[in-house]
Amino acid sequence: MSESSDGREERIRELEAELARREAELRDLLAVGVALSAERDLGALLGRIVTYACRITGADAASLYVVERPERGQAPATLRFKLSRNDSVSFAGSAEFTVPISMQSVAGSVALTRRPLNLPDAYHPPADAPFHLDRSFDQRTGYQSRSMLVWPMVSHADELIGVLQLINRKQGEGPLRSSEDFERRVLPFDARSEALVSALSAQAAVAIENAMLYEDMERAFDGFVQASVHAIEQRDPTTMGHSLRVASFTVALARQVHDCDRGWLADVRFSSDDFQELRYAALLHDFGKVGVREEVLLKAKKLYPGTLELILARFQNARQAAEKELYRRKLELLERGAARAEVEALERETAERIRVLDESLRLVRAANEPAVLPREDTGRIVEIGRLTYPGPEGEPQPLLLANEVECLRVARGSLTPEEVREIQSHAQHTFDFLSRIPWGRRFYRLPFIAASHHEKLDGTGYPRGLKGDDIPIQSKMMAIADIYDALTASDRPYKRAVPTPRALDILWLETKDRHLDADLVRLFVEHEVYRVDERSASLPPAPAG
Repeated sequence: MSESSDGREERIRELEAELARREAELRDLLAVGVALSAERDLGALLGRIVTYACRITGADAASLYVVERPERGQAPATLRFKLSRNDSVSFAGSAEFTVPISMQSVAGSVALTRRPLNLPDAYHPPADAPFHLDRSFDQRTGYQSRSMLVWPMVSHADELIGVLQLINRKQGEGPLRSSEDFERRVLPFDARSEALVSALSAQAAVAIENAMLYEDMERAFDGFVQASVHAIEQRDPTTMGHSLRVASFTVALARQVHDCDRGWLADVRFSSDDFQELRYAALLHDFGKVGVREEVLLKAKKLYPGTLELILARFQNARQAAEKELYRRKLELLERGAARAEVEALERETAERIRVLDESLRLVRAANEPAVLPREDTGRIVEIGRLTYPGPEGEPQPLLLANEVECLRVARGSLTPEEVREIQSHAQHTFDFLSRIPWGRRFYRLPFIAASHHEKLDGTGYPRGLKGDDIPIQSKMMAIADIYDALTASDRPYKRAVPTPRALDILWLETKDRHLDADLVRLFVEHEVYRVDERSASLPPAPAG
């Protein structure tokens, strides 16, 4: 009776230990599932899968393959080797390569059949096995791939995602160094290992599928943004590269803010998503220009293309009309025998009319340039607007139309007040257009950030006239980048490029007028953010800590 009781107690202890082990395994699998579902970076996710698989099975090494499907069925799907791990052999990271999904290789046959493969001795597979083991790694490193468990990773939609290959389940800790180690410590993968890998593979397949979907979405976002930037620049080729440079400067300044430990900026930190949101917003800050008339957007001079030619034709008609009138009246004077003095007076009168026309035309040409117009010339333009010439039926026609007078009277630049308002409307258009795009919770502030890059601290900016802290710090940084690039960009038809020292002086002046934030401008200047290579704007931003 005593022995029987002892046996039962021992059996109970074994069952309790087995239950505790199973509970621990279940907790591990649940923890692994949570960790895998939270990882969005595909490379990091694959590394985690391999690490967890080795940990729960005791495998010494592992490799992971992901199914690669060419677009539009141009070629058959293949397995792409992504990464491997080996606790006994140190080696440089293996380059990626592809393996056909066929019965020729171990991983390929598992992918093709979708059936797991458990090889107690991979060097001696079953005689009817159609595959062969690639021993090149073992021969190169002295490693021995003995036991092997190869498992297909299939999604919940029954789609093959990849293949997980585990090598050398071992007992004891530490690496496998000698042939004796491989003989003594390497064990076949047992049923428990298969059960654990089966559960892990199901979780891994879903996590990989989600991560790949996330990457596809990121590429789609990036493609949309790049296409939008291209569309903007096609409408205004003179600003080619502006959006990329502004994004580059803005993200670089944000990194300096993130690392700053002075003043109020010491409390400002950006996450990886914040950097990506900022990059997209900066690239799309001028997206609203698609809602501005192209003739206004490209207006290099005060008159629209073709208008000056019409004005030149009117002045030419006026000149010819004056000469024709001279000949007609001179003939009348000669026919009635008028005195020579009367004829000369007529000639002087006509010469003066032509001189006024020529002088007026020179002023029109000069006023058409987007330079500063002297105050006295403004009045002269109005006077020219009152001059007329004979039309086809002899009726008086104005040399300058009312809208032409308005354009030529612009004191600085090339745009009338109405056209300036139309250009400024691009900020509101940016918000309206970008708000129609489902950016999701990660980038929900993007339209507001992008549309606020013309706001000023004193409230005189647009489109909303925001003040101080009501302006997002991202928009404040973007405003600095936008102004600096607009000043220093290569010569444009309506302005000359400003040298960097002068552009930085202008930024400081803008802080004195409370248009720009002085602390942000200080970082921009001190860390020479303006020297950042524009190519960095086309790369994903570095994750922030």
